[in-house]
Amino acid sequence: MNNEADGLPPFIIAIPARYGASRLPGKPLRLLGGEPLIRHVVRRAQSAGAAAVVVATDDARIAAALAGSGAQIAMTATTHASGSDRLAECAVHLGWNDATVIVNLQGDEPFAPVAGIRAVVAALVTSGAPMATLAAPITGIEQLFDPHLVKVVRDCHGHALYFSRAPLPWARDAFAVDRTRLPANMPFLRHIGIYAYRAGFLRSFPSLPRTPLEQAESLEQLRVLEHGHAIAVALTPEAFPPGIDTPDDLARAERDLGADATADRSSS
Repeated sequence: MNNEADGLPPFIIAIPARYGASRLPGKPLRLLGGEPLIRHVVRRAQSAGAAAVVVATDDARIAAALAGSGAQIAMTATTHASGSDRLAECAVHLGWNDATVIVNLQGDEPFAPVAGIRAVVAALVTSGAPMATLAAPITGIEQLFDPHLVKVVRDCHGHALYFSRAPLPWARDAFAVDRTRLPANMPFLRHIGIYAYRAGFLRSFPSLPRTPLEQAESLEQLRVLEHGHAIAVALTPEAFPPGIDTPDDLARAERDLGADATADRSSS
């Protein structure tokens, strides 16, 4: 891909991948289509036009599974509270220049759309904010009330006002009458957990003390807001399929992968 033609600077995609996921232990090494999940994510990152792809992991087994993948491996501590903390260690060890654009692509996103990865880079560059992320419209009332789906509200300049697992914004008058459907003309947005930052800001992230709202909601991006930094939020140009957090998610991804392979054979 030609980043210059798209107005994008060179960027690095960094993938945090820890072994001890609580709901799906050993998740990066779980097989999807006969290959470790993390290898699928690396290939998706490489297809997005990154200047380099780095996997930040805390386990030698994950590093070994990526042999020959073309990804750079960065061994990190096992004690990090978030993916951003893990990537901040990479920024220090790998000596990234302060202005380098880093994309934090979650290690459980094998189907992340290339257009979305590039959109978060564009949001960072055009906004001037130290951090950027993506969102998508909420289309059903069950999504709004689902605590596993993070909601975000934005200001008039496209910067995040708040992220929450609770329904946001609260349509007071409409919900006083009916909570079974979404009120019309309300900007309900679902947060998509992909981030872009400048390496200088990323390096400073662990020095920001963890904050009450971050800990209450278990959302690392709230640390950024609570310390007064801006986060640009752009709408994704293409839907992000759900990530893989549970055995059921992995089974769904296996079905999706099989369907994609069937479609590719049919079109060839």
